[in-house]
Amino acid sequence: MLRVSLPISYCSFFVRSIASMYNKRYVYISNGNKIWTLTFSPDLSNKTPLVLLHGFGGGVGLWALNFEDLCENRTVHAFDLLGFGRSSRPHFDTDAREAENQFVESIEEWRKEVGLEKMILLGHNLGGFLAAAYSLKYPSRVKHLILVEPWGFPERPDSAEHERPIPIWIKALGAILSPFNPLAGLRIAGPFGLSLVQRLRPDFKRKYSSMFDDNTVAEYIYHCNVQSPSGETAFKNMTIPYGWAKRPMLQRISQMDRDIPVTVVYGARSCIDGNSGSTIQSLRPNSYVKTIAILGAGHYVYADQPEDFNQKVKDICDSVD
Repeated sequence: MLRVSLPISYCSFFVRSIASMYNKRYVYISNGNKIWTLTFSPDLSNKTPLVLLHGFGGGVGLWALNFEDLCENRTVHAFDLLGFGRSSRPHFDTDAREAENQFVESIEEWRKEVGLEKMILLGHNLGGFLAAAYSLKYPSRVKHLILVEPWGFPERPDSAEHERPIPIWIKALGAILSPFNPLAGLRIAGPFGLSLVQRLRPDFKRKYSSMFDDNTVAEYIYHCNVQSPSGETAFKNMTIPYGWAKRPMLQRISQMDRDIPVTVVYGARSCIDGNSGSTIQSLRPNSYVKTIAILGAGHYVYADQPEDFNQKVKDICDSVD
């Protein structure tokens, strides 16, 4: 199988227009693993730092439109989740609970190594699911939880197939592809994988057009996902057919410390179910829960409407300190 490392030059591309002070490094955790980390405005220690967790198939580079604004008056950390981007790609347990715990423990080990006492934790997509899972296990470390278009919250309805009939050919294709990882096609395509990304996701070029007029973002996504599918395999083992979570977060969210404020951010044009915010509120009636919709944004809220997203997140952070 093709093995390609993510060129370090891409990290430079994604921060080249950022005027704020930053550093980049590996943070070493247990079992010889390392977490690729970017830290912006590291000297602003008077406020609670903001920590960004990217989504499935992504990496720190996709926050490129957000770093400059978000680190204006507080330290911002962003890192590649274990198994993704430039971080180590270890073997994950095939059990969904254990795989989730491996992710959570890697975040906690990262926090200890970086030396953060508390943080504002923001996660997108899979990162939102893991941010919630982390907050459940380590509530004393989270001052505010921000869930951006989070994956894995609702359970798959028993009547899903009756309410929204799934064509026979899709069921058949799903059965054929079920033994494979979600992004296996990129690796099977070999040198044609990059053009596959460009063809399937031309929207990424438009989203980042203010920073890049070439295929930098598509190349970054390709290199993030053409490597050994470590985190990708873990994600697959955490899902059931058609992308639902094996261990839905809404089944557990009521157990979260009542003192952790939660803000749920959705894109008004997203295809992701935006009802999780109101459901979280009903499950945590005595806790702070707020839902924010970003107009004109889809699933990649932070790239679709970066100015609005950045301001909303800064407002949330300012409510903390």
